[in-house]
Amino acid sequence: MNDIQNNAHDDLIVEHLRTELAKSEPSRRRRIIEKFILAALGSIPWVGGFLSAAASYKADESPIKQNTFQTQWLEEHHKKLIDLRETLEDIERRFASFGTIVDERIQSEEYLMLVRKAFRAWDDANTKEKRRFIANTITNAAGTRVCSDDVVRLFLDWLALYHEAHLAVIREIFTNPGSSRFEIWSNLYGETPREDSAEADLFKLLIHDLSTGRVIRQERDVNNLGQFVRKTPQRKRSTKLPTTLESAFEDTKPYVLTELGKQFVHYTMNEVVARVEE
Repeated sequence: MNDIQNNAHDDLIVEHLRTELAKSEPSRRRRIIEKFILAALGSIPWVGGFLSAAASYKADESPIKQNTFQTQWLEEHHKKLIDLRETLEDIERRFASFGTIVDERIQSEEYLMLVRKAFRAWDDANTKEKRRFIANTITNAAGTRVCSDDVVRLFLDWLALYHEAHLAVIREIFTNPGSSRFEIWSNLYGETPREDSAEADLFKLLIHDLSTGRVIRQERDVNNLGQFVRKTPQRKRSTKLPTTLESAFEDTKPYVLTELGKQFVHYTMNEVVARVEE
């Protein structure tokens, strides 16, 4: 009889614990997400000022308030606040798709430091596309550890540094690896301009920036150890020197992303990357 009573008592305890855990889980998840949101909002200096100004504006009954500079400032930042809210909500939805496996990661101080840096860059970004890339980076940094946090910080620096035109070249080479400069330009812009045009100067600058930044490189053969193989110089039948310099739209040298460039695309331009399982 005592055994039956003890078993019944144990069952009640287990059921009680299950009920309490069911209650605490949503609030625990909410606290984790709130830490992320606070880190994001705390890195954007105008958010606090906007909320304070909005409160005082609402209390102001002056009939001329519609024409004030404060009104224009509030309207401009209200649009940005809506974008910020939508970005945070999208990231939260994607966190939910990762499951509880990322809970420890997204509340760690190392990750929250990345969040603060990311949303400072988000606030400075001029286009929705670049803001989306920044949101992708910080979301994917929670769901995968393909590279270290130091490299993720580098990717955020690249997003702040490179113009959308740079990102278009990166995306084109990722989509069509081995493309020549002529093919890259043709696929992005169409007709080839003159060599002495501003367009040609700009394109050379884009290729130079991404090459020296180690995002792209000319395609090379490698051996079994991953070492680049030196090309054998070809003997030229004619000693006659060319009369013109190499074209900005040269069509024989293929370009590819570096391994670091591939990781950059993996983090920034993929909506959800494959998670590395524990």
